[in-house]
Amino acid sequence: MGQPAGQGGQQAKPAIEPFLAADVGGTHVRVGLVVAAAGGACPVRVAHYRVYRGAEWADLAAVLENFIGELAGAGLAGDFPVKHCVVACAGYVVDDDRVVSENLPWPVSVRDTRGRLGIARLEIINDFAAVAWGTQSVSPSEAHTVIDAPPPAAGGPVLVMGPGTGLGSAVLLPETGAQAAYVLRTEAGHAALAPGNARERAILEVLARDRDYVAIEDALSGPGLLNLYRAICELEQRPALLATPSAITQAASAAASDNDAAEAVQVFCGLLGSFVGDLVLLYGASGGAYLAGGILSQILPLLQASTFAERFFNKGVMRAYLQQVPVRLIEHGQLGVIGAALWSLAERREG
Repeated sequence: MGQPAGQGGQQAKPAIEPFLAADVGGTHVRVGLVVAAAGGACPVRVAHYRVYRGAEWADLAAVLENFIGELAGAGLAGDFPVKHCVVACAGYVVDDDRVVSENLPWPVSVRDTRGRLGIARLEIINDFAAVAWGTQSVSPSEAHTVIDAPPPAAGGPVLVMGPGTGLGSAVLLPETGAQAAYVLRTEAGHAALAPGNARERAILEVLARDRDYVAIEDALSGPGLLNLYRAICELEQRPALLATPSAITQAASAAASDNDAAEAVQVFCGLLGSFVGDLVLLYGASGGAYLAGGILSQILPLLQASTFAERFFNKGVMRAYLQQVPVRLIEHGQLGVIGAALWSLAERREG
């Protein structure tokens, strides 16, 4: 990562000093070394990247220490040692230190993590806010069509949401001539689950037996898919033989499909379509909707063949409006890392 020497043998300082960006989810921690891009629409690129399983590490600092050690071993830290890290994670920060989230594998302290890494600056951004920032770097070829529509007018709000360990959602207000890009983070996954037919009402009754409040992410998430499957098995008076979300999606995708797993995925897709339509209307997301998350990429053919679109459009007089809104599936991958980096650069410009 050396830069050309300047006058007097001094080494030129890069326009963007390399820094760390991490995307911390309930299952995976994605970490990247971010450097300035040589050209193109996105001002940054990821020079080194690794995915960790969070449960295999004691805490976030241990993950980042390992990554920094890899950089040093590979000579990638170079002449500009890492002094800054931005972390995208589920939840929110209280007392300027502690990250509150039910979905992270361990507690996160901003002060402790910064101190152990020996860095000057550690920033926290909501994980789906970071993904929303990252969508600015997504090209059409990198997305799968779920609902096709004419290209939306530039400048319209863009919805980004997806089920994972929880259910994340954010809204991107794109950059216009007079306004810089801005992201609204939401906690839409904690809104109340709204069934759309008799079967879903019966499932809701089962889910409501062991909790005071049934949130949307109690159905639309990895654990939520498992909840749906178990509720369906109970309604059908059959034992729930599958124990993980991946086992359910695999069984539903198999040629000799497991009926209960297949129904669980179909209910999941229907509820998702209804909820995405609700969010598009709530936020006026005329710029389109992006779906993210590992679950959806595993079931893309089932999603495209499901009642997702029917439920998305089923909003009475707003059907014609929704028919103008494209819905696309994107791979999460490095998107949260890039988005966290873009947010950090924007914050520094405004600061």
